[in-house]
Order: sequence, then C-alpha cells, then structure tokens
Amino acid sequence: MTTSANKTFRPKKADITRNWYHIDAAGKVVGKVAVMVADLLRGKNKPYFVSNMDCGDFVIVTNLDQLIFTGKKETSKQYISHSGYKGHLKAISPAELRVTGRTENILIEAVKGMIPRNKLRDPILEKLKLFTGPTHTHEAQKPVTIEV
Repeated sequence: MTTSANKTFRPKKADITRNWYHIDAAGKVVGKVAVMVADLLRGKNKPYFVSNMDCGDFVIVTNLDQLIFTGKKETSKQYISHSGYKGHLKAISPAELRVTGRTENILIEAVKGMIPRNKLRDPILEKLKLFTGPTHTHEAQKPVTIEV
C-alpha cells in the first residue's frame, strides 16, 4: 500500500496571521473598493485560504464620503429592506444615505453582498473598520496602505 507524500494542508487557528490594511477610498468607485475589501476580509489573498474558516485580515477604509458611483447609480440605485409586514417596504438611494450622514452603509451593503451568507459572515464583517474622514483610530496597529 502506497501513501501519497502530498497531503492537503488545513490551517489551524494558530496558523492564521491577521494583518491590518488601510484603503483610502477618496475618488474611488464603490464596486472596485468593495471587491478589494471583501477579498482581504475573507483572506483570499493568502496561500492557506479555506472557505470554511475565517482566515482574513482587518481592513480600515477612510474617506468614505468621497466614494463615487459610475453612471446614474447615485440616484437610481435602491437599497431595499422589508420587515415582512404589508406596506413596510423601505427603499433608499445612495444620494439619500449621503444626505442623512450614513455613507458607511453604502460600502457595508456592497461588501456584505460579496461575502457568503453563512455563520462566518458576521465575524468577517466585524473586521471592517470604516471612517468618513481621512483619519482613523487604528494607527497603533501599523496598517499597510493598499492602492485600489
């Protein structure tokens, strides 16, 4: 009986190293930033990525108020939620979110749609740190700046 020398590597929690990354979203397109953030949060850039573990990194995104949409998405796109009761459908556009001061919800919704809907979704999204201005409170972690 022969055994193969190549075994599949399954990372343990001790094998996972979490890095901190910083992305400046000033003048960037929402979708392109969201793809980069989702990949970093899930850990798809690591050689030991497995889909059933949270092996991603922490991501800091600044200047959320300067994110842009292409085309007419700023006014025509709708974020929809429904409570389950008749007549309780709520729809809000990105332009209305900006007026109300909830610009971080634009990127949260984009990233949330790129992460699988399972038990790992909430722990993965907790590693996303969003700031509307150019400064953030995580300088002590020494984040690596990434260009989108």
